[in-house]
Amino acid sequence: MIFDPITVCNLELQNRFVRSATHEFMAEEDGTPTSRLGDLYEELAKNEVGLIITGYSYIFPGGQSDIYQQGIYDDRFIEPYRKITKRVHRYRSKIVLQLVHGGRQANLSKEYPVPMAPSEVKDGHSAVVPREMTEQEILEVIEAFTKAAVRAKKAGFDGVQLHCAHGFLLSNFISPYTNRRTDRWGGSVENRARIITEIVRRIKEETGNSFPVLVKLNATDGFQPCCSKAKLGLDIFQAVEIAKLLEKAGVCAIEVSGGIGEAGGVTIRTAINAPAKEAYFRDCSKAIKNAVNIPVILVGGIRSLSVINHLLENGYADLISMSRAFISEPDIILKFKSGEVKKARCVSCNLCFDSEGISCNFQFE
Repeated sequence: MIFDPITVCNLELQNRFVRSATHEFMAEEDGTPTSRLGDLYEELAKNEVGLIITGYSYIFPGGQSDIYQQGIYDDRFIEPYRKITKRVHRYRSKIVLQLVHGGRQANLSKEYPVPMAPSEVKDGHSAVVPREMTEQEILEVIEAFTKAAVRAKKAGFDGVQLHCAHGFLLSNFISPYTNRRTDRWGGSVENRARIITEIVRRIKEETGNSFPVLVKLNATDGFQPCCSKAKLGLDIFQAVEIAKLLEKAGVCAIEVSGGIGEAGGVTIRTAINAPAKEAYFRDCSKAIKNAVNIPVILVGGIRSLSVINHLLENGYADLISMSRAFISEPDIILKFKSGEVKKARCVSCNLCFDSEGISCNFQFE
């Protein structure tokens, strides 16, 4: 099943494997994409990754949240990205550009000394207190995401993914923990999701209905277990309602993830050394899949072919998304396919998150 072709967002994918977006630390200081990124994505395409989602690309300078992060805030990035998409399209893989604004997790600088967020809620991880965005700033962010998507289409990407997870700006809006507004951008689930549905609407207006818009969605902030009724932050019950709103708005696939920095150790877990520890957002994914009619992608420590088959056969997801496993073994799909291995070698040590460029730095015996 995992090796069977599937149509997602009008894209014909050769299999159900997705490379989940990962910050590669391979752009120039100003966000310009480099040939190193092209090398990485082309290698994934050579090794038959059905859908490649790039590392997060910030939509304007004040939204950058890490060093050597790629950007898409200016037209001058179109041509470097076009060189990359052409390399990927020599093969059968599709490639989608992930769009992000760092929100309360954005880098601080002289030009942007205080990050902006829906509300002034102190970041328990960094101790930074963001300033509350004005109505005009919200509208400007919507347009910045829209322009970024237009650039992505011109650069040859097969679609875009809005990063609405992991404590960045769009996930700040959907969570009642970080969004305490009382205007049309806060309060109800519909109001908190409004910035995303408006971004989708504007992208559709500017790129056409056929240009795919995907979403990476937090199903939980991570303060409580995924499927408990959370007393703090976003819970699965709200996430299901948000997923329905996104489908209605025109989002064509949802990748289910979870966690923000304050919750600690939720998003990128270590020591995934047993099948029971894999796919740690599986229950969230199943709840969302049961509520929508668009493809659902599941990410989170997936390593074993047996687990992958179980997830697909039992309705947890339509596609399987991995990141660290591909860093360690870009050819893991071919190894699975040939029967050479039944499990990725990745030990989830997180040593691959290297500021000189992601790479597997674990010393295997």
